[in-house]
Amino acid sequence: MSAVPDAYPQRIVCLTEEPTEVLYAIGEEHRIVGISGFTVRPPQARREKPKVSAFTSAKIGAILDLQPDLVIGFSDIQADIARDLIRAGVEVWISNHRSVAGILAYIRRLGAMVGAADKAEALALRAEHHLAAVAEAAARLPRRPRVYFEEWDDPPISGIRWVAELIRIAGGEDIFPELAEKSLARDRIIADAMEIVRRKPDLILGSWCGKRFRAQAVASRPGWQEIPAVRHGRLYEIKSPIILQPGPAALFDGLDALATRIAEAAQG
Repeated sequence: MSAVPDAYPQRIVCLTEEPTEVLYAIGEEHRIVGISGFTVRPPQARREKPKVSAFTSAKIGAILDLQPDLVIGFSDIQADIARDLIRAGVEVWISNHRSVAGILAYIRRLGAMVGAADKAEALALRAEHHLAAVAEAAARLPRRPRVYFEEWDDPPISGIRWVAELIRIAGGEDIFPELAEKSLARDRIIADAMEIVRRKPDLILGSWCGKRFRAQAVASRPGWQEIPAVRHGRLYEIKSPIILQPGPAALFDGLDALATRIAEAAQG
């Protein structure tokens, strides 16, 4: 027996960017009635949809006024928002995926939730093919550069799991693989910044959670002149909207940005 249209959510509020991007990518953006103020992808979402949340806070009253039948958020950081909405009688889905495989599963799961499983499957397959193509190109690089990815500067925080995995797919070696497995940022704090120096990255990439990465400030840190990446001027920003949200952006534009810088370092 086929499901009637009303079996699927008709009024969705997206508390983070990745559900917005997925729903637009699979042609289901008409279901979105509210978005995060940090949303930049796709650009039309900012023009078309009301902004009702940040990341750690939300306008609960404004969300309730939209009469959503589903609110989608991400991670334990939004637990308090989810609690308040659930107490108000709203259905809430908080995803907590932290890996490339998790992002692909998220796309498929979200598509199924809105009755668009086939379109979501097509998007996930396109992402898988892109991942494979980048990995194939990376296999031809003359070497695998050592990469330090900095998610925050003070204190220094290394990259989350999906970033470390994308670095490996793009042909690099994340210098803090043991920290990448930690889901919480506080568990990825590098207490001794000289440990970064000792691990000798060939390439330094920064994405400071919404603020501009300052390569010169990084290069000027005490003792960092000994790092190969600093000696050769290989310090670059990867814009946070394409790498620090666990959605399609990371698997396409984020991965491509990583691959470009890693290939340059490998050739150099």
